[in-house]
Formats: sequence, structure tokens, C-alpha cells
Amino acid sequence: MLSTTDRYDAIVIGAGHNGLTAAAYLARAGRSVLVLEARDIVGGACVTEEVIPGHRVSFTSYIASMLMPTVIRDLDLGKHGLRMVACDPILTVPLGDGQIIRWWADPHATAREIARFSARDGEAFVEVDRKLKALAAYLQPFFLESPPDLAARGLDRLREGLRLVRRFRRISGNEIGEMAQFLTGSLGDFLDRHFEADETKRMILANNVYGKHGGPYEPGSAVGLLFHLLAGGDHSVQGFNGHVMGGMGAVSGAIAAAARGFGATIATGAPVARIDVTNGRAHGVMLADGRQFHADVVLSNADPKRTFLGLLDAGHLSDDFRRDIAAIKMGGPAAKLNIALSGEPRVIGRSPDADPLERALLTIAPTLEGAQRCADIARFGDVPDELWIDCVIPSLVDDSLCPPGHHMLTCFIQYVPYHLREGTWDDRREAFTDAVIRQITRHMPDLPDLILGRTMLTPLDLERIYGLTEGNIFHGDLHVGGLFSMRPVPRYSQYRTPVDGLYLCGAGAHPGGGVTGAPGHNAAMQVLRDTRKRRRA
Repeated sequence: MLSTTDRYDAIVIGAGHNGLTAAAYLARAGRSVLVLEARDIVGGACVTEEVIPGHRVSFTSYIASMLMPTVIRDLDLGKHGLRMVACDPILTVPLGDGQIIRWWADPHATAREIARFSARDGEAFVEVDRKLKALAAYLQPFFLESPPDLAARGLDRLREGLRLVRRFRRISGNEIGEMAQFLTGSLGDFLDRHFEADETKRMILANNVYGKHGGPYEPGSAVGLLFHLLAGGDHSVQGFNGHVMGGMGAVSGAIAAAARGFGATIATGAPVARIDVTNGRAHGVMLADGRQFHADVVLSNADPKRTFLGLLDAGHLSDDFRRDIAAIKMGGPAAKLNIALSGEPRVIGRSPDADPLERALLTIAPTLEGAQRCADIARFGDVPDELWIDCVIPSLVDDSLCPPGHHMLTCFIQYVPYHLREGTWDDRREAFTDAVIRQITRHMPDLPDLILGRTMLTPLDLERIYGLTEGNIFHGDLHVGGLFSMRPVPRYSQYRTPVDGLYLCGAGAHPGGGVTGAPGHNAAMQVLRDTRKRRRA
């Protein structure tokens, strides 16, 4: 039983993986930490749950791709049960004519795959892959440190400039130009410039639009090419993708175990209703049941809108700041379908010699033009007839998820509007689910006969169940105006907020979404720096 008379060094709102990461680092530094989670399980959107009894799957996030190696090592997550198996191929894409193209971990193997459709593209892919990995390596250090502080003055401003110089001291003029193109340019234009075959473009598109607003021909859509080549996993491999044994909940479970091992207290079923502020400083929280807890600092793993517009009284923030937060683009463009199966579905065009790692993946992706049409249709509140659907059968790699012979299918669905032009998601959920299954069935013809149970998470469900405002899995769209020093808004990109003692530690802060642990790590480091300064003062 939690005691409301205890005072903590830090309270963390939300036991998503970033909140848990922040708690673990603070507790490791000797701080007393309380984590408060609204749901009855930890993990936020990084969880393993049941579709039907005995059939578990990663309900929301589903592949580990950018989990920071530093976080894995610092928190000794392997000791706490985290085990990942690298995806190879990284993805497989059906082309609609009985052919499948595969993106292998080895770029030369991928080049040979591409050469079946274009010898020129095969050669170009190796060089493009090399250049992209070199550019991504320049960004890598920024993921585990605060972004450049635009509000810095005096000596602090000089230090920020020197930090940038050190990070980019080896970058060439050509690379600066290429970096600018990726941060501001469109994926479609980049692919059209470097490749000729639609098959090549579709394969690369399939690995670069997860959870993002807009189509591949819109400015800023190329940045995913760099983000997905950041290093991840136990061995810091660029572009790492991995199946997590036990589902993505094992990531959150391992971080929670590390946090508890360092002395943190984690309470579930404890929804926070309000952040308490006196004289401009956060000093605790009040739960929905009226209990109050006190701390020197409060860290919010909730998204910026939920934090500033929902958990804080309006009088504690300026009107300008509230308007800036309200303007953050949310409207999550994704849904998630989880299915329990009585057997493994057959995939048209797949080789009978394919191993379980290859059979576990199938990304149903449109052409570049088709993806742009999908985005345009969804923008006005309609559901496109053809969707981008990423299908994973994790039970082919991890047989602990369901009974022998049965399988789990999890599907990430892209270009789905949060705001529907007609009807509600509650009314349309089942019909939408049926439509998604029909599209998948074109590639897995026996799928309908194998279904034992299914659960659809619409953008509205992602908001209601997982606390993601408007269903946005990244706590705010990822685009050049909302990254690095602009996230969540300029002047407040250092995890601090206008309320003294209140910090953001979730995906709404730098470096953004994905299961990385980076925002939680960075926020904890900022809290420790600030508290040390206060103690010296």
C-alpha cells in the first residue's frame, strides 16, 4: 500500500517504456522514485497482451528497431530477461504478381534481390545504403543527449555551438547538403532520383512511413530513411530490427525490473488526475481517487497535449505556450489489428524453402503514388480502399506466445484518419476490420479460415486505452518542424517545461517516438544535472 505521507525525489507519470527508463536512471543515481501508471500493467504502448486466452502478442509496438544499446547496457536488460532475435530479412514485400522482394540485413544480398528487377538499382542500392548509414551515424549521438538549446545565452550558448562543431567536425560539404535534403525533402523525390524500378521504390517505401502523417511526396518524408538506420540492439547494429522474445512487453518488463532493482516504486491502477503546482513549481500529483503524492520533481511520460492541456490548470501556463502546444499536429494515422490463428497462413509467391524468420514478415505496401493517394484520402477523414499493412507472425520465431500449432498475427495499418468524415470508429470498427482482413487475404488466401479471435485498435482505441492523444503513437508528428530543438516546441526542448520542477520524459520530447528509451534516458540526465546545480547553489 502506497503511503501518501512519503515524499519522493521524483514522481514519474506513466509507466510506458520511457517513463520506466527515466525512473531506472534516477533510481540508479540514488534518487527515491515513484512511478504511477493508470493501467493495471506497465509498458504503455510497449506491451504484450492476450487476444484470446493463452494467445499473446505485442498489441501496439511490435518490432524492436531503435532500442538504444546504451540503455540496454546501462540497465543490464539482458539480466532482466530481454532477448531479441534479429530480423533477417528486415522485411518482405509482395508485389501483387506472385513475386516477393526482400530487404536483407546484408546490403549486398539486398542488391542481388533488387537486381532481379533492375541491375542499375542493385548497384545504386549499395552506394545509397553506405551514404545513408554514414549520415545516420552523425545523428546517432544526438539521440542520447539534449538537442541544441535555442534559448541558451552567454557561455552556455558558446558551449552549445562547440558541441555542434564537435559532432559534425568530420562532415563534408556534400554530406551537409545531403543531410539537409533528408531533413526537408520528400522520400518520393529521393527514390525517383536514385532508382528506376517500382519494385525497388516499393521495398524502400515499405520501411519508412511508420506512423507518419502525409504521403511520400510531401516535404520531410525522407527523414525516416535516416532514423531507421540508427544503431540498435545489444550489439549496436545500424538498421537493427528484432523480434522480442515474449513480445514487446518483455522490453517494458525488463526496464521495470531494472528500475525496481535500483529501488524505484511502481504503482499500477493509479491514474493521475492533476499535477500539483504552487508558486510556479510542481511539487506532486493528485490521483483520480483523490490521493496526493509529493516530490521534488515530476516527470511526465504523457504526451505534451495530455500533460499541459489536461493535467495542469490553465493558470500555470501562458496563453502563448498553451496555443503552441494545442497546435502540435496529432491525429494519429495508424491502427493495429491483432489476430489469433489456428495455423500458419500460406503466402502467395513465398518459397517453400523460406525459413521462419522470412515467413514471419510480410509488408503489404502500395506504390509511391498509391501511398500518396492514401494519405490524401485519409487527410479528409475517409478510409482508403487500399492500405499500407505491415504483417508480422511473431510466433514463428517465439513459440511461447501461443499453444503449439497455433500462431499470432499482428498488423500495423497506416493511413487511417483519427477524425472520420462520416460515422464513428465505434460504429465502423468491425466493418473496417473485415476490410483489412480482405486486403490481407489477397496475399494469405486461407487467412479467414484460421482466425480464432481478433482485436482491432482504431486510432480512437489507441487514445482511450493507451492514453495516446488522438491515437498518435509518436506523441506528435515527426517532421523537420517538430524534431530536435523544435520538440515539443522551441525554447522548451531540454525536457524542462515552463513549470519549474516539471519535465517531459516521453516521445513528445527529443528525439521522439519509437521504442528507443532515449527520451527517458535524456530527461533523467537533465533532472540529475539540474538537481546537482540546485544543491550547489
